[in-house]
Amino acid sequence: MARRRGAFALAVAVLLWASFALTIRGLGASGLTPADAAVLRFAIPVLILAPWLPRAVRAVRRERFEVVAALSLAGLPHFLLSAWGGSLTSAALVGLLLPGSVPLFVALILAVRDAKWIGRRRVSAPAPIGRRRLSALGAIVLGIGATATLTTGAAATSGIAVLLTAGCAWAVYTIGLRHTRLDVISVILLVCTPSALLTLTLAGIGALPSTVLDGSAPLSQVALFSVLQGLGTGIVSTASYAYAVRCLGSGIPAVTGALSPVLTTLLAVPLFGEPITAGIVLALALIVGGVLTYQTAPTAVPTTRDMSKTKARPKAQGGPRAQPSTAVASSSTSWPGIARRVTPSIVVAGATPAAPNRPASTP
Repeated sequence: MARRRGAFALAVAVLLWASFALTIRGLGASGLTPADAAVLRFAIPVLILAPWLPRAVRAVRRERFEVVAALSLAGLPHFLLSAWGGSLTSAALVGLLLPGSVPLFVALILAVRDAKWIGRRRVSAPAPIGRRRLSALGAIVLGIGATATLTTGAAATSGIAVLLTAGCAWAVYTIGLRHTRLDVISVILLVCTPSALLTLTLAGIGALPSTVLDGSAPLSQVALFSVLQGLGTGIVSTASYAYAVRCLGSGIPAVTGALSPVLTTLLAVPLFGEPITAGIVLALALIVGGVLTYQTAPTAVPTTRDMSKTKARPKAQGGPRAQPSTAVASSSTSWPGIARRVTPSIVVAGATPAAPNRPASTP
């Protein structure tokens, strides 16, 4: 019975992840503006989690600035880039490129960071990525190249570039999750509260048009986006994924989460009349296959030579030092480099972490 409930919770989470890409794509025909969708996306979680806001503010004040800055990219910057790219491309590309490009950008950012820090002798040598993960990243690159090559029109090509920029922003957020000391509720409030306040301010002064603030927004669309974006993507998908992991373990949910781009592509056919072209099928096969391979590939074990470069750290006085809980899966490697398993926050961009020391979830 527990496994059935876990499977149902996982299905709900994957469906909500797909709904993020679908609602982003359908924003232009909804009668709402990107500012309206952003307010609903970020303000509703803040209202629901308002009792925990004072505690979150105190925790954020103790967090490092660079980590706070990285986590903040998952808010309004990522959302507006996603909405802009979705208006120029298809739902299939939104659902494919946003999550599919994140593992690639994470690997590139960490490789550049490690090379820079090793040059300054500030950190130990990173563990090797491994051939399977290198092959997976190569497949993702080929898939992204296929979408750019087989997509016609300057607007669509520009949309792909915007979506890749949004994926890069989510990759920085994902790296920030690995290093934060904040609990899950504090991370959600850190992402949502400034984004909601900034959107309301920009809409209030007229910098961003808003049909919600001027009272002309269709109530049916406001209700739909409130449920799917604010409640569904912001909170329910997080709770559903966390429950699925508890019932099924982390392996099945992590792999199943990579199938959300396929679901997005299939649902876009009846909802938006988007055809499934040969280019989309090829890109799906390469990117989804690359993400699945990356997730299931074992972490390369550091060699004796690598470990010998690690500087010994003195033990803290008074017994072992407790490790701070983070919003990253406990399976993450302690070596500088790529996490052991791609978490759903990588698999489906736009989610928030699931729970401390558990895989994170999406928009």
